[in-house]
Parts: sequence; structure tokens; C-alpha cells
Amino acid sequence: MKFKYCPICGRELEEKYSWDEGGVPYCPVDKIMYFDTPKPCIIVAIIKEDKILLLKQSYIFKNSKVLLSGYVTNGENVEETVHREVFEEAGLKIKNLKYLGSECVESKEIIMLTFMAEYDSGEINKSSEVEWVDWHHIEDALCEMSEDKIGRGIVKKVLKEIGYNGEKAYRCENDDCNNETF
Repeated sequence: MKFKYCPICGRELEEKYSWDEGGVPYCPVDKIMYFDTPKPCIIVAIIKEDKILLLKQSYIFKNSKVLLSGYVTNGENVEETVHREVFEEAGLKIKNLKYLGSECVESKEIIMLTFMAEYDSGEINKSSEVEWVDWHHIEDALCEMSEDKIGRGIVKKVLKEIGYNGEKAYRCENDDCNNETF
């Protein structure tokens, strides 16, 4: 979020120099600096044996499947967010949560904290905000996620983490998604 007005008094903010941060929006009345604050979001690749959980949410990508994601709520840490979102959107419990890095979506002012986790228990119970959710063979994930650049990057990290040595999973990198001869 980029502040233009003080959320306390409503006054238009001024720019004030702040050491290595440069010019920062500042309210001289309330004496507060308002740094840009991206919205924190989690995205998680859930693995069950040789499968990965993929979702269809057309409001994100019209023709592509995605990994499970959601926003961090005040009062919870990001690990709690991952567990909550997985249960809310898919009805599943996970274990062995591992942080994989972060991605910035500047156009939406989002910082995505990326994770992988192992399926622990439960049956898929799709939430109303998800059109479709199911397990897919991990070797097909990159082809199923054609529009999702960030999700594809996470799947590539997961393939490395699990020690995948095959070529089939990467066939869509060469526009060869229909080639089943690997």
C-alpha cells in the first residue's frame, strides 16, 4: 500500500528523507512515516507421493491451474496462514512445511511467501472460492500451469527439492506439452 494521506488525521503526507530509505511519506502533525507496505500472501505446493495439488480459479488465470494461495491475516504468522488456507480451500492437513523464498507482484502490491509441504491427512473438500481442486501427477504440473509464472517457478523448485531427475516434467518448457514419449 502506498500512502498519500495520513490514516490518522487525513492530512496529505509530505516527503521526508529517511537515511537509506530515501524520501518517505510523512505526517508532520502525527510525526509518523508511512513506508510502502505490500500485502503478504502465501503460496504453497502440496505434495502427496508423486502428485501435486492444483486448483482452478478463473479469476486468477482463465486457462491455467494454480497452486493454493491466500492472504496473511492480522494476528497470525505465515506458517499458520499456510495451514489455515490449505484447510479452508481444500480441507486438508499438511506437514513438513518448508519455505522456498519470496516473489514480488509489484502490479498488485503483493509479496508472496512461497512454501512446499507434504500431505498429512484429510479428503479434498473444495471451498466455494475454488472452482476445482485435485491431485495431478507432478510431471504434468508445469503444463497445467501455463499462465502462472510464479507457480511454475515454485514447481521447478519443488522438483529440485524432491530430487526429480527426469525430463518429462519440463517438456512444456519446449512447447511440447502433448509429447508423452518420455
